[in-house]
Amino acid sequence: MAKTLKRAAAFTALARALTAGARGGRPLGERLAALPRMIRATTRGDYDGGMRLAMMAAATLYVVSPIDAVPEAFVFLFGLIDDAVAVTWLAGAVLAETDRFLEWERTSPRVVVK
Repeated sequence: MAKTLKRAAAFTALARALTAGARGGRPLGERLAALPRMIRATTRGDYDGGMRLAMMAAATLYVVSPIDAVPEAFVFLFGLIDDAVAVTWLAGAVLAETDRFLEWERTSPRVVVK
């Protein structure tokens, strides 16, 4: 049940992000530019995105890997569908997590060392 909710949230975030430009949401370029900062903040331990980043990395590896759950060579249509679902989930997850990160970045206190 929890996986279904997370999957639904990722697909909802993708749909919102694709229509956000017309409604004044965060632009895609801003979200993609936040990815390196999000990874850096996570590796430093400042941001709690470790497991989500690991899942996104796993989905990326699944899509680009020649080893698939349903190989395209044997079952062409189903092989493409499972990749399409993985890419759609990945896009939604990246958009949802970058949105969450940008909000965290906006509200987190900053310490300036002189």
